[in-house]
Amino acid sequence: MGLQHAQIGEVAERTGLSLRTIRYYEEVGLVTPSGRTAGGFRLYAESDVARLLLIRRMKPLGFSLDEMRDVLAVLDELDAAPEGTRRDDLIARLEAHRCDAGERVSQLQRQLEVAEGFAADLRREINRQKKIVKARQAQ
Repeated sequence: MGLQHAQIGEVAERTGLSLRTIRYYEEVGLVTPSGRTAGGFRLYAESDVARLLLIRRMKPLGFSLDEMRDVLAVLDELDAAPEGTRRDDLIARLEAHRCDAGERVSQLQRQLEVAEGFAADLRREINRQKKIVKARQAQ
């Protein structure tokens, strides 16, 4: 069936999202399958997969469902908006989300630095303790 119209299992494998998560995103209105088979199975187009991948990238930044919904709505409106109609307002909203994402990335980078420092402290302590054990064994 290819990824032209993929079933949920293929989409889950490709996106790294669970079936449950994909269904949940549908339930809360973040993504809607492009179609269904005669048997009622969800069918996803490439654009649906791209949307899920975008959602997956927002998640680690702590975007709420409402924030995700707004980003997706802005992108949808920009794709559909004729030239000159509300585009500046939409771009401004998207820029606000980009700034927010940038702040969240900076925050995560600071957390990562702290975590890396802690891991380095633990490595040093382990090495120190190993040297103590080795010295005691040599006596």
